[in-house]
Amino acid sequence: MEARGGVELELFYDAYPRLESEFQAALDESLQPRGPELLYELVGDLGLPRGASVLDLGCGEGKHSLQLAERFGFAVRGIDPVPRHIELAQSAVFAAASANAQLVKLVRFELGSAEAIPLGDASVDLVWCRDVLLHVAALAQAYAECRRVLRDDGRMLVYQSFGTERLEPREADWLWRTMRVVPASTDPARTEAAIAGAGLRVEKRIELRSEWGERAEEDDGGGTRRLLRAARLLRAPERYISRFGQPTYDIMVGDALWHIYRMIGKLSPRVYVLKRLPEAGDN
Repeated sequence: MEARGGVELELFYDAYPRLESEFQAALDESLQPRGPELLYELVGDLGLPRGASVLDLGCGEGKHSLQLAERFGFAVRGIDPVPRHIELAQSAVFAAASANAQLVKLVRFELGSAEAIPLGDASVDLVWCRDVLLHVAALAQAYAECRRVLRDDGRMLVYQSFGTERLEPREADWLWRTMRVVPASTDPARTEAAIAGAGLRVEKRIELRSEWGERAEEDDGGGTRRLLRAARLLRAPERYISRFGQPTYDIMVGDALWHIYRMIGKLSPRVYVLKRLPEAGDN
């Protein structure tokens, strides 16, 4: 053991320093990571016409609904199960309409869920779904609903994060519970089984891994800020709990760690572009 340890120490203190500077210089070279703009580029590649009908499933406060309408001239229906999100999204439309009056006609919001979409059969050309389905337990039902509302040859774009083997079980348990994530819905195999079972075909599957985090760090140091916030939260929890309360503190820690875990490979986002397949007997 002593001889082995001596060899390892020699490697560490002699051989490694000879390459350290060169290795660090190589690591400082960008790998040209893609950012969130990728999702809009994928939508643009679909070639949908202005006025195409789009469902923003789990629209939140309406940011992406507005972007889809402004960039492409789509008629967008935003659906979300949280009443406050709908209120904020509607306010965002009226605020944005001061610069683009057409948005009031193009964008609408209403309450609804992925498991029971309040739209008619074959009524939309595209379903946009970002950061939503990991909160949904009934994945098969949600994807079946998406297929139901899609027109023939309609598409669905899904962005979702999945856990990896690097995420330790105790970390995963705490993170899923804190961020209201359904653990089973972070399994890519279960997701792809639900996709296939619903009658949707995977046209594109893009593994993003740490790309968005790298892009944010290269653009404006966003990753470093989250790391600093996580450090402060973990070092002085009482400072923040006393002011904001335990539940809010836990969510803030979870949000900071989510981005850090994505950077170091404990979480890995994917993008799917899906196509509606005809059922037997469809015309």
